[in-house]
Amino acid sequence: MRELEEIVLFPDELEALKLYEVDGLEQTKAAGKMKISQPTFARLLNSAHKKIAEAIIKGKAIKIEKV
Repeated sequence: MRELEEIVLFPDELEALKLYEVDGLEQTKAAGKMKISQPTFARLLNSAHKKIAEAIIKGKAIKIEKV
C-alpha cells in the first residue's frame, strides 16, 4: 500500500468549515462563535476550502491536526 502525501487541516480551519458548511451559519455569526473577526474567519474558511480541494484533486490524504 502506498503512502499518500498529506494536507494538514488545523483545528481552527476545521471549526470554521463546520460552522459555515455543516451548521449553516453566516460568516459573521460563525466568527462570533469562534471569537475572531469576520475577515479572520473568511481567511480560515478559504484556507480550509483550498486544502480540501487540493487533497481531492491531487489524491492527497487530509490529516486533521490535534489541538
